[in-house]
Amino acid sequence: MPDHPTVPRTATALRPEPGVPVRSPWILGVVLVNVGINVAFFGPLQVLLAQQAAYLEPGQKEAMFALVTGAGAAVSVFSNPLAGALSDRTPGRFGRRRPWVLFGAVGGAVALVALAGAPNVAFMTAMWCLVQAGCNSAYAAITAAVPDKVPVTQRGTVGGLASMGVTAGILLGSVVAAAVAGNFSLGYLVCAAALLLGVIIYLLRADDAPILRSSLAPFSLGKFVSSFWISPRRYPDFAWAWITKLLVNIGNHMILLYLIYFLADRVHLEQTTGIAPATGVLILTGIYAVLVITTSVIGGRISDYMGKRKPLVIISSCIIAAASLILAVVPTWAGALVAASVLGIGFGAYMAVDFALVTQVLPRAEDTGKDLGVINIANSLAQVVAPSIAYPFVAFLGGYVSLYVAAAVIGLLGAVFVTRIRSVA
Repeated sequence: MPDHPTVPRTATALRPEPGVPVRSPWILGVVLVNVGINVAFFGPLQVLLAQQAAYLEPGQKEAMFALVTGAGAAVSVFSNPLAGALSDRTPGRFGRRRPWVLFGAVGGAVALVALAGAPNVAFMTAMWCLVQAGCNSAYAAITAAVPDKVPVTQRGTVGGLASMGVTAGILLGSVVAAAVAGNFSLGYLVCAAALLLGVIIYLLRADDAPILRSSLAPFSLGKFVSSFWISPRRYPDFAWAWITKLLVNIGNHMILLYLIYFLADRVHLEQTTGIAPATGVLILTGIYAVLVITTSVIGGRISDYMGKRKPLVIISSCIIAAASLILAVVPTWAGALVAASVLGIGFGAYMAVDFALVTQVLPRAEDTGKDLGVINIANSLAQVVAPSIAYPFVAFLGGYVSLYVAAAVIGLLGAVFVTRIRSVA
């Protein structure tokens, strides 16, 4: 038993933990929802929004692109935990999560279609914010569905497959953006179709247990808002899980953030190999993604077989840090290829096993969606914090060597703090 006032989820939940393993059709539905959401996210983020900003404001494309994506990121920070909390309180015969997956996907798809004909940057910004709100609502609900339905002994496997869906969606989004060859309007329509198609199997196969309206406490706006603060003193394991996720994700984003400039300015890729830096990034991303998909599935299964989470989270965090150090010590194209492989191995296993760990430190089963939304703030916040940490290292504190050493140190701190989690092996 832990020697501090950690409150295990099973001790505070009014519903028991699920005990029946989920079957393949339900898992496939969860994976495809993650694929669809990430096509809808990353097709626009990687190419389409930039092309549209250049079309609407060619003289200010960089500023307009930053405005649109920044506004969308701000919406995502709030919409994910908010949708998760509201889904926790959604009664009805369709269950708590399924309505939010449906309406989030439909709302996101409608906004993507509207983006295809945006007449100006203001409309473009508003529609991208709606895409973020819709997709984050669906993502909050599908993430919360896992601890709702999946036994602890199966969560590493399901988490790994869900992570595979995330990475496959990112790859497909990139393929869609490249395939439309500058026709961003068509690209948005394809992304909208992928989002809607991705949710069909889950909606047909989901059997979310409905909750009765009479079982819900009366709604109080003050209590609802205050519920987003989860006391680190009362739930220290949840707090440590949040901190470790933030640190590991900051380290990962610092590795990826300036990759194209690293290849151009430090590796001198085009001069030494004839490969354009943008092509180099695509090659490295492909290697990274394939290995993330592979190790997320394998890592999740190994974790379930061992019945342990922390050792694999620590090991995978150390592997991520090792990838960063390879870039610092061997700033060559060969070194970058090795680093991309190592990073994919580490981050794939980390995504699967850390997700399973997080689901085991949630304070209350009744607040699963909200609590996972709070956890997901660490993912969004890392994208905001990483550039502000990375830039001074590149510009003033030693360049790329110091950047990648700092990224490794930050990631290793995440591995160290995992040891403070006491209620999970």
